[in-house]
Formats: sequence, C-alpha cells, structure tokens
Amino acid sequence: MKHTSLQWIGDFLSLFYPEYCPACGAVLMRNERCVCTNCSIHLPRTEDSLFSPNPTERLFWGRVPVVAAAALFKFKKGGGVQSLIHHLKYKNRPDIGRYFGRMLGEELRQNPQFLTVDAIVPIPLHPKKLRLRGYNQSEEIAAGIAMALERPVWPDVLVRQVATSTQTKRSALQRWENVCTVFAVPDPARIAGKHLLLVDDVITTGSTMEAAANKLLEAPNVIVSLAALAVDVV
Repeated sequence: MKHTSLQWIGDFLSLFYPEYCPACGAVLMRNERCVCTNCSIHLPRTEDSLFSPNPTERLFWGRVPVVAAAALFKFKKGGGVQSLIHHLKYKNRPDIGRYFGRMLGEELRQNPQFLTVDAIVPIPLHPKKLRLRGYNQSEEIAAGIAMALERPVWPDVLVRQVATSTQTKRSALQRWENVCTVFAVPDPARIAGKHLLLVDDVITTGSTMEAAANKLLEAPNVIVSLAALAVDVV
C-alpha cells in the first residue's frame, strides 16, 4: 500500500522528532500509540475487575463503604507504571490519562457493579495547581473511562478547598491528616441518590480517595465506587 502524503510527512518528522514510550523510553514504531507494544503487554495488570472482593476493595474495608473498587495497574517504585504516571502528571502528557482511562473503562464494563454508575467524578486539583499544570490528570483519566462506560464526567461536584502539599513522602497517618478536610461538595442536591465513580491516578494508602468518598457520601442516598490507573501493591 502506498504512503499518503501525511504518512510521508509523519515518517520524515519522526526521524528528527521521534516519540518515546513513557514507560520504558523506547522509540515508538509507526503503529504504536502512547506506549510501545512490549509495555502494553507486560505492564503489571491487577485484573481487579474480574474479582470481588479484590485487593483494591480490601484496602478500603472498615474505612469507607464502596460498591466496588478497581485499578488497572500495580504500582511499584522504579517501574514502568510509575514512569507513566510521572509523564502524565509532570511532562504535559494528558493523552496518557485518556488512553489508559479508556482501557480501564473497558475493563470496568466487564463488572456489573460498575454498570450502574450514573456519573464519573475525578479527584479535583486545587485551582492554583490546576493553573500551574494546565489540566487535571484525574479528569483526563475520567474522560477516558467515560468513553468506555458512556457516562458523563462531573468535574465540578467535588472541589478541593485547601491546597495541600505533596503526599509522596508522608506516612499513612500524615497522608490522612493532609487530606481529611480539604474536599467539599458545593451542591449536595445535585448528586443525591446517584451512584458516583470516583477516579484518581494512583491509590497508595487510600487516604485521598477515602476523604473524597466520605465527603460525597454526606449527600443524601449517594453510593460510591472507586477507580484508579494504579494501586500501590506494597
């Protein structure tokens, strides 16, 4: 098959400006999108959507009542998933969120518990951080999930009213203290009686998800499920 003009241009530009896999750093081939084929096959999956209860759900037992919870990947320090998340958050790669969000959404479709979701709610950034980054990585993931589940994204029903510092080097208790009062729901009546899917990039101790979910659950008759691109397996 002959190349089109656009294909020739793309091939020529790739000689000078190649795209790299954000998980392993390999140069992407023409038909590879977002990540290389090797990483797409070998990034560690959780298979959460196939089992209930699963390890992600167990993380929240006794902390917050959720209908279901699932993550796409297992997160390990120094691994390819950590590199993916780093590029998503700090290297201006919102496309990573949408790409893998849709992949996560396709997995969630296999679990009947997620099919009753009414709307998808991303963990919000504080307005200062949103202006700095230019996008909310959790909202990009939510947008990808929405493509698969065919549900709306409601990015404004949950707001972050306090600009917290990074959670990276904090203990589980410090993480909880850092986020337990930062979220608010401006219009509880809007979400009353809904099944909401709360979405974040990584679940580590679960403190952020717990605080946000509990705030949503203060609205009348709300039920909550959780989803993330990755969960810390340690």
